[in-house]
Amino acid sequence: MDVSVTLWVLTIVGLAALIAVDFFIGRKPHDVSIKEAGIWTVVWIVLAALFGLGLLLFSGGQPAGEFFAGFITEKSLSVDNLFVFVLIMAKFAVPTQYQQRVLLIGVLIALVLRAVFIAAGAAILASFAWVFYIFGAFLIYTAWKLIQEARADDEDEEFEENRLLKAAERRFGVADRYHGTKLWIQENGKRVMTPMLVVMLAIGTTDVLFALDSIPAIFGLTQDPYIVFTANAFALMGLRQLYFLIGGLLRKLVHLSYGLSVILGFIGIKLVLHALHESGVHVPEISIPVSLGVICGVLVITTITSLMASKKQAAAEAQQTEGPQKGDGSQKDSIDV
Repeated sequence: MDVSVTLWVLTIVGLAALIAVDFFIGRKPHDVSIKEAGIWTVVWIVLAALFGLGLLLFSGGQPAGEFFAGFITEKSLSVDNLFVFVLIMAKFAVPTQYQQRVLLIGVLIALVLRAVFIAAGAAILASFAWVFYIFGAFLIYTAWKLIQEARADDEDEEFEENRLLKAAERRFGVADRYHGTKLWIQENGKRVMTPMLVVMLAIGTTDVLFALDSIPAIFGLTQDPYIVFTANAFALMGLRQLYFLIGGLLRKLVHLSYGLSVILGFIGIKLVLHALHESGVHVPEISIPVSLGVICGVLVITTITSLMASKKQAAAEAQQTEGPQKGDGSQKDSIDV
């Protein structure tokens, strides 16, 4: 896809305008209701769909298919990020009315850092085709690692601060409490960070770690930097509302890691086949329609099986809770008689 500098500028300006609107709407700290989160989640998905339809009309089916496949993949991987965001919010005890501000700035930091990753990845792939082998192998390894983590089922998992965050806290110091939405305050004559700034940095920098698998994944679907960037942007920019919408549903998606592992493994194989094809080896390549079908199918099946498993587990726990009570009651009755 041949993208002019003008189109790049217009796209970035348009995305900046959407971010500004999002910031304006959420500028006042408040608890986000399910209704508000639901409305804005739909708005962001509709905007992404309209962008994809625009690609279809002006650039054809191939770029549009690549965008939708990339967007769905990045969105599904972003849902996995929300598990960590929940841990971060809990660790730093972020008041509920400030959580949307934290997510907005944190996601903005993540978007800027991902843009750097995308630019670097595009340049490397354009110069060294053999990098596809590395990306493919990395995704297959990540898929296997996800399965291992899912089987471990570690419910006591806690968020651990990365080195960059720890270094910033040592260098500048951190206030002992939140001061509204302020990021810096004067304390004992010294300028220190507030917990608000720390948690924003935690959200933003932690997302970069997730980009290590999501960026290679989308490059496995398209090598067009414009589509990679826009798919990432639309997937991330609706993440704040999605956090509040499905926060309670996250723990019910018990099979999500298995589904994501299948998707990453599939894209990893696709990348390896593409690398072999580029090297002159006659192997079949996986088309975008097939990729899109596999990704959507896996996500639908994973969601259905997750909800079924959660429902079954809830019923079993309820039965276990009621069992002893009934037993105690019957025993008491027999004694009274």
